[in-house]
Amino acid sequence: MLRGRTALVTGASSGIGAATAAELAAAGCRLVLVGRDQRRLGEVAARTGGQALAAELTDPAGLDRVVTAARQVDLLVHCAGIGWAGDLPSMSAEQVEALTAVNLTAPMLLTSAVLPELRRRRGHVVFVSSIAVVGVRGEEVYAATKAGVRAFAESLRHLDGIGVTTVFPGAVRTPFFAGRDYDRRFPRMLTPEEVAVALVRGIQRERAEVFVPAWLAVPARLQGALPGLFRGLSKRFG
Repeated sequence: MLRGRTALVTGASSGIGAATAAELAAAGCRLVLVGRDQRRLGEVAARTGGQALAAELTDPAGLDRVVTAARQVDLLVHCAGIGWAGDLPSMSAEQVEALTAVNLTAPMLLTSAVLPELRRRRGHVVFVSSIAVVGVRGEEVYAATKAGVRAFAESLRHLDGIGVTTVFPGAVRTPFFAGRDYDRRFPRMLTPEEVAVALVRGIQRERAEVFVPAWLAVPARLQGALPGLFRGLSKRFG
């Protein structure tokens, strides 16, 4: 299904994006790799045989360059993202705007720009969201952006000629946790490689949603069906 297809991966210079690039290369994809760190992006491109495209997706000029590179793409994988955690009143307006721009606005704009070509090629779009969509204390804005990604992806599924997969990882060992202590014994922190394996498998199996680890689907479904019970359990055990 993937061999010989062209995939564009955002956020490919590190973390889940870099791991996903490696998995897609192993599956036989040609790669266009987008990221902000030119040096690290070049290293990933060298390992995977991909084309490196250093660009800032929140900058109109950078976005235009990526859109141009995506014209012959069969698979669009949105891995770029930033996080923020802390006391909400201490979060500046600039930080709110940055999270929204990178995590939500940029994926929507890029998808919209290449959607006609993706549909013509009967392509596939992947969004990396987060289990934080259930609502996480101290990550209110981050959770809101990831919930927006989920809603956007769900809306795209009404369109013919395109596959859509949304991935919901738990805590992942990425730069998001740099300088922060992960103080929970359960669930354990994931590696980017574990998420990438599940992501590529989700594409191959044409899954609409992929939770990593899979059991995280249970609290996510509970939150949707019985939000009051979910909030009570979260306050007790979270």
